[in-house]
Amino acid sequence: MKPIRLMAGFFTVGIWTLLSRVMGFVRDILIASFLGTGPVAEAFLVAFSLPNLFRRFFAEGAFNMAFVPMFSKKVEGGDDPAKFAQDAFVGMAGLLTVFTAIGIIAMPALVAAMASGFMADERFDLAVTYGRIAFPYILFISLSALLSGVLNATGRFVAAAATHVLLNVIFILALVGTAIFGTPDNLNIGQSLAWAVPVAGVAQLALVFIAARRAGFPMKLKMPKLTPDLKKLALIAAPAALAGGVVQINLLVGRQVASFFDGAVAWLNYADRLYQLPLGVVGIAIGVVLLPDLSRKLRAGNDAGGRDAFNRASELSLALTIPAAIALVAIPIPLVGVLFQRGAFTADDTAATAFAVAIYGLGLPAFVLQKTLQPLFFAREDTKRPFYYALAAMIVNLVLAIGLSIPLGFIAAAIATTATGWAMVGLLMWGARSMGDAARFDARFKSRIWRIIGASVAMGAILMVAAIILGPMLGLATWRYLALLILIAIGVVGYFGIGHLIGAFRLGEFRRALRR
Repeated sequence: MKPIRLMAGFFTVGIWTLLSRVMGFVRDILIASFLGTGPVAEAFLVAFSLPNLFRRFFAEGAFNMAFVPMFSKKVEGGDDPAKFAQDAFVGMAGLLTVFTAIGIIAMPALVAAMASGFMADERFDLAVTYGRIAFPYILFISLSALLSGVLNATGRFVAAAATHVLLNVIFILALVGTAIFGTPDNLNIGQSLAWAVPVAGVAQLALVFIAARRAGFPMKLKMPKLTPDLKKLALIAAPAALAGGVVQINLLVGRQVASFFDGAVAWLNYADRLYQLPLGVVGIAIGVVLLPDLSRKLRAGNDAGGRDAFNRASELSLALTIPAAIALVAIPIPLVGVLFQRGAFTADDTAATAFAVAIYGLGLPAFVLQKTLQPLFFAREDTKRPFYYALAAMIVNLVLAIGLSIPLGFIAAAIATTATGWAMVGLLMWGARSMGDAARFDARFKSRIWRIIGASVAMGAILMVAAIILGPMLGLATWRYLALLILIAIGVVGYFGIGHLIGAFRLGEFRRALRR
């Protein structure tokens, strides 16, 4: 994949992910408005997080990080990739059907493991009920993720990226439909949201299933067989289960801590949504495109091309996420207040959520750098070292989240997540030294990164001044949306203008990739 095609792939996935995140904000705005941070909201958020947690292990975390490099190399070498994909599909379907049944039966234990603070009140029973309805999503979304890996590895990014948009559309339809045609009390809204989860999973699987068939990879249901390739895949995937899902594991610890503070699960969830916007648009797009590209280049013996792909991915991701991180730290209250403060979501909820947003913002560059560093290992089918690094990072997270919760309360979970993100980056960079020049930053990256930081800091100062000037508009229900758009526009124009002037990047690079 040439650099311009690599950039185009990043922007294709990024734009679809941006659309998904925008729809996700609409969804969360509706949930916050209807349910606020009450027991139904917290019960649903925990129930929905359970299949998503295991999805990171079975699909995007473990399986895909092992599957995509092996599949990409078979595509590059013409070694019957369709048969390998079919075997992996039926193997995953069989494994997760059994796992889904066990999860539904053991839901009380899973909810207790996720949020033991719920056990003292009504949130526990609600979370168990919603969890049993939502948990089959793990089967559908994991199979969808596998087929997305097939499509991404062959350079087809649109259908896979569109599945996330479809998920949020179904959530919004469920919320609006209940409000218009049903009885919009909290319990009915929670029930509708829970049922929307497996429905969305079926729709997502259908979308990529059809796209894979059209791409020449039709999947059939049959009895799974443990082939030599699947044995190798399982051996690689086992340690990747922790390495790929480290962020989710750390969030699990954070939710467990937050469950002992009323409203904190919801505060952290809404804060998570804000920092996940740039992380999803940039970090996930980088990871989706970079991993198969690196795998193909290694198969072809193109180390120089691999190093260039790694450096351009790192450069692009930081050029887009460092300013986003600065913005989250500089203006969290206007962001949270305009997006979420209405209905059952109060000013106190805004303050608590904004505090968490600022803390998560400090870790955003680290979360994105992990997306560029991990493919260096996974493309070489090395999942053991990331496993060890993830284990060390998990210990850091556990110590900080629990240890700081007594003096600092719920915000300890956000502090631990951010500190752990930077610890993981340090370990990955330390481990990548053994890969030689292929994993080192080149002269262009080293020259530009300081300019990117400088432009971002200048933008942050501009945003803080602009937020003070626009303060009266931000406080008016009628004008606050326009005020926030103006504030964001000022930040975007300021950052890209300053960045272009001081040589942090060239605007033409972004334009060429978007045209492509």
